Amino acid sequence: MMRTVFYVTSVVAFLAVVLLASTWPVLWWLMVLVVLYALVGIYDIHWAAHNVLRNYPVIGHLRYAMEFISPEIRQYFIETNESGKPYNRLQRALVQARSWGTVDTQPFGTQFDLLETGFTRGSHSLAPKKVDRKEARLTVGGPDCKKPYLASRLNISAMSFGALSPNAIHALNAGARRGDFAHNTGEGGLSPYHLAGGGDIIFQIGTGYFGCRTPDGGFDEEKFVKIAERDVVKMIEIKLSQGAKPAHGGVLPAAKVDEEIARIRGVPKNRDVISPPAHKTFETPEGLIKWVARLRELSDGKPIGFKLCIGSRHEFMGIVKAMLKTGITPDFVTVDGAEGGTGAAPPEFTNKLGVPLNEGLAFVHSSLIGAGLRDRIRVISSAKIVTGFDMVEKVALGADMCNMARPMLFALGCIQAVRCNTNTCPTGIATQDRRRAQAVDVELRQKRVEQFHEATVESFLDLVGAMGLDSPDKLTPAHIHQRVADETERSFSAIEEYLEPGELLSDDIRPSYRNHWEKASAEAF
Repeated sequence: MMRTVFYVTSVVAFLAVVLLASTWPVLWWLMVLVVLYALVGIYDIHWAAHNVLRNYPVIGHLRYAMEFISPEIRQYFIETNESGKPYNRLQRALVQARSWGTVDTQPFGTQFDLLETGFTRGSHSLAPKKVDRKEARLTVGGPDCKKPYLASRLNISAMSFGALSPNAIHALNAGARRGDFAHNTGEGGLSPYHLAGGGDIIFQIGTGYFGCRTPDGGFDEEKFVKIAERDVVKMIEIKLSQGAKPAHGGVLPAAKVDEEIARIRGVPKNRDVISPPAHKTFETPEGLIKWVARLRELSDGKPIGFKLCIGSRHEFMGIVKAMLKTGITPDFVTVDGAEGGTGAAPPEFTNKLGVPLNEGLAFVHSSLIGAGLRDRIRVISSAKIVTGFDMVEKVALGADMCNMARPMLFALGCIQAVRCNTNTCPTGIATQDRRRAQAVDVELRQKRVEQFHEATVESFLDLVGAMGLDSPDKLTPAHIHQRVADETERSFSAIEEYLEPGELLSDDIRPSYRNHWEKASAEAF
């Protein structure tokens, strides 16, 4: 039917233009539009890749035009303040206000449904405390660490150069220097832009060993030492997995592997760069823990830890058993949640694999307590943390510190266009298009990053005081309550089951942990 309409309208339009132009010659230019209309329609009918265009020539393009702008229409006109995903408008607006140093207060009461299942809250005290500013920092470094790091409670999570533009990396690092907190390099290697701002660095080693890589993709100790001996590198993190794509490697396409990225990552230029799913340097929990000790030795005693998203619980418990067997402990463990983000990942991995942060964090914290190791190891929480209350919640569940990634990008000017995987980021943050990247004003945005960090930590400490505590270390799961399906509230201490100190070393292990512990092995994942 629509094909017939197209042919009829083409003929009618052609005759109409000829008729009118014979009287008014100036209208001959309309013939260009008619010809274009006819050519597009004929192409659609015979060669278009979309079925819709073959049946609805020309007019079918409206469907794809509307689809193209539908994300913007939803974000600007349809979504409510609370419904936006993955971050809602209230969260984005709060980051913007705090990063700009403008009003971050809220009038007229909460916009959240306090009775909604899953809503979390804290309990305030009628005897609030003033929390000393020194509580904003804590030392990372176990008994075998020679160079412990006095870290901020809040730091920048792993984001690689290659995923982010040079200006974005530079601005983040300069913001970290201004605010005296740390910047994780991500697995893409230590770039000049990570060093340009002078901020403290957490160097991450992924499965591709970028920056400390042999030609065949193995780990190069000499290259690692050159990085680790830099004064600015304060901690080293082994990436086992991340929440957005657990147990999945990555591919940096050849088109993005220019000479600079090839040099930084230690790979051939103009060729696809493959990050394998697993490490080559170890195959067992015991191998991992021994590598932790080796990296600590090579770095002359700097804090060494690893990052993972919890999946099969017995595998993390296998790592715990390896710690007990060898007597070697990492200085920190970073727990990522399945809700964590990345520039690009297969939808099934992002949507369907991994344990959410709260459950994974509670499990790691509890397992280390049960093994009698918690006092030797710092736990860092990473995934969808935005506010001071988010920090309170994660610390109450068992974290010592928190990392943020996407909110730091909001401070840089990210608008959640969700084009990180296309190289066409409209704000110049998640792109290697140098022209687009110029939109990130390093001098301006480093201040925004600093101010957002400062305001968030201040909010965190204020909340701790409002709950009647003089230190974040006194937060417990009992301080946070969540509304559950039966329309009542339960504290996290009732929702999550925590082991007693040393319980895993006894014969009386509660059933929810016993099966995982019995299945765990230091010799195999």
